Amino acid sequence: MDATSTRGAGDAGIQVIPVWDPLVRMIHWSLVAVIVLNGFVTDPENRLHEYVGYAALGLVVLRLVWGLIGPRHARFTAFPPNPVAALRHIRDTVSGRNLLHLSHNPLGALMVYNIWATVLVLCATGIMMGTIRFFGLDWVKEVHEVAFSWLMASVALHLIGVFAETWMSGVPLVRAMIDGRKRVPAGRETE
Repeated sequence: MDATSTRGAGDAGIQVIPVWDPLVRMIHWSLVAVIVLNGFVTDPENRLHEYVGYAALGLVVLRLVWGLIGPRHARFTAFPPNPVAALRHIRDTVSGRNLLHLSHNPLGALMVYNIWATVLVLCATGIMMGTIRFFGLDWVKEVHEVAFSWLMASVALHLIGVFAETWMSGVPLVRAMIDGRKRVPAGRETE
């Protein structure tokens, strides 16, 4: 589907733009699943918890590689971590100038990098707890627990941001992460 196509009568004036490739979507939803599994289902003392943690590590590493070699919207150049741009995005949003971003908006980009980094900290401390050198050290377990709490807060803020951006922009972001296409109101300024 090309970037200027429109859908049926209910979607008149909507541009359907392919953005998220299948690998990005698979990694996203798989990471959601492993976070839920290890956060709320598996027993931390069980081997399954460890295996699911390795799966999380693999997903983040795969996504980081894909950020270097993947298609345009998956690349880090499409959503560089830029705190100044994130602050400008907040200011623009508050003032009513809400630009649409085909990849992540600057604030969303910072959240994505934050979540990936937090998962990597969780994986590193989880691996450390299974080694002879770090086994039983309170600080490693505490960092692991704090990182999980930070991840849960980050996920909550991420969800709030997704729903707020969907409401303000009119672009259904969850649907875009399911089918890979952003439905952008015609005439909206994009960045």
